[in-house]
Amino acid sequence: MIKINQFCFCSISYVVHSCNLKYQNMKNTQNSLPPPSLPEQEGRVVQQSIDQWMSAEGPLLPILHHIQDHLGYIPPASIELIAHQLNLSRAEVHGVVTYYPHFRREKPALRQIVVCQAEACQARGARELTRTIESRTGCRLGQHSPDGQWCLESVYCLGLCASGPAVAINGCLHARVDHDRLNELLSPGDLA
Repeated sequence: MIKINQFCFCSISYVVHSCNLKYQNMKNTQNSLPPPSLPEQEGRVVQQSIDQWMSAEGPLLPILHHIQDHLGYIPPASIELIAHQLNLSRAEVHGVVTYYPHFRREKPALRQIVVCQAEACQARGARELTRTIESRTGCRLGQHSPDGQWCLESVYCLGLCASGPAVAINGCLHARVDHDRLNELLSPGDLA
């Protein structure tokens, strides 16, 4: 009876080891292709991010955050380069980028507007404010304007609940934004 269990254990270990080797070889073969080319500045930032965080434990998220912080988004071509450098599949890197809503996959607009849509801000007119911004900028919530100048996004708390509705324009927070204040904030002189 002991010999059968030892035989079964050895067979199972061999199968698992073989599958792991096949999977590792498949990943290595997939990543042996030359990574795609990126524009020079983006390529430099991506490579700098990889070099800076490569030796860290679990380097993928710090690399992606570093790229996002410097470029404003994760260039699609960088996914293959990151996968190649970290010996991961493209699917693994792409899965992380698409899982976290913080990571952008397209270049951000020149001017970004974020409107709080939480209950406190809604009670003070956030929905009407959002419709006004959509008509002024020509972009819908969650999209870019056709000219690429504006991006309108929603968030469910900017931390200014007692001072709603709250808006962030290019990262700068504004509280108690009504239509008159919005006109001041969206004037060309304030955004230049």
